Amino acid sequence: MHEAPPGTHAEPTMLWPFNQFRKPRLAPRGTIEAIYGMIVTQAREPLFYRDLGVPDTVNGRFDLLLLHLWMVLRRLRSLAGGKELAQALFDHFCADMDANLREMAVGDLAVPKKMQALGEAFYGRSAAYDMAFAGSPEALSRAICKNVLDGGNVESARRLAAYALRAIEALDKESDVMRFGKSWTFPQPQTEGA
Repeated sequence: MHEAPPGTHAEPTMLWPFNQFRKPRLAPRGTIEAIYGMIVTQAREPLFYRDLGVPDTVNGRFDLLLLHLWMVLRRLRSLAGGKELAQALFDHFCADMDANLREMAVGDLAVPKKMQALGEAFYGRSAAYDMAFAGSPEALSRAICKNVLDGGNVESARRLAAYALRAIEALDKESDVMRFGKSWTFPQPQTEGA
């Protein structure tokens, strides 16, 4: 990944899925669904909400989902054949968010505007996590504190950052994209007493 000169913006690493002019993705649908299901299942783990201070709200759940999606996309993009799989996974995430908005009774005319806001949230948080990950564990803690914990509970943010670093380390050991969502799993988050 290249860095943009100061004062400029880097190109997003994931393409917005509603671009009609790009070629279709060839990733197996079952693989994408399995990986996305693994991410959603982990983001719903009660320990995050009960013991680590993640707000058990629509926004809290969304922010935790984005953190897990970022970790997996980061790894997939670095693997041979992983960029197409990463893009297909991002497309699946966007389709899921669209469907969730409609289930929450967001009107058809408001969905595109809400999807744009969700896309901006994804790109902003991904950039913040990328920059923080390149920095230090404390920088990642601050990014998680701001984006997941609404700026509060620094100790919980440190535990979430430690969890994210363990998950990234485990993801980085995986070299077979086809194992994602099948036999690979996230580590369990550690609580204070653990």
